[in-house]
Amino acid sequence: MRIVGGEHKGRIIAVGRDFDARPTTDFAREALFNILSNHFDIAAVSFLDLFSGSGSISFECCSRGCRDIDLVENNHHFVQFIGREAARMNMKGIHTVRMDVFRFLGVCRKQYDLVFADPPYDMKNVAELPDAVLGKELLRAGGWFILEHSGKHRFDKVPGFFDERKYGNVHFSFFRK
Repeated sequence: MRIVGGEHKGRIIAVGRDFDARPTTDFAREALFNILSNHFDIAAVSFLDLFSGSGSISFECCSRGCRDIDLVENNHHFVQFIGREAARMNMKGIHTVRMDVFRFLGVCRKQYDLVFADPPYDMKNVAELPDAVLGKELLRAGGWFILEHSGKHRFDKVPGFFDERKYGNVHFSFFRK
């Protein structure tokens, strides 16, 4: 896995073979940040990364200048990995929270410009995520929620949905409040 843009472009993030996560592909990540960069000043946004796994989305965001990034991940090993990699690359502004995402959504009082979620594709309650995020005061006015998911899910009937993009097996659904 590599960072595809910004200050750290080309840097490799070496996840081991025992790393049990599915990082967003470089191709899909680059396409996503091309879209986001056309609508937001990435350096000026507040970013929330739910189900952060390897941290690749947040590392990409930080490389592009964002300095207000919160990651939520329940897996202790993933949280440690993200911390080590952020320190190794001297990335500032990354704050990791080790907690269940749905529990975090229940207690979070901060607002964000961008909320990104990449839950496990086989997670049973993936369809609940748009309502769980959009039903809270997480998004600032004009903010977006982006949900990465497999092709077996459709979100075009969910209130707030405005776009879906497909990159191979990766689907991004876009919502705003």
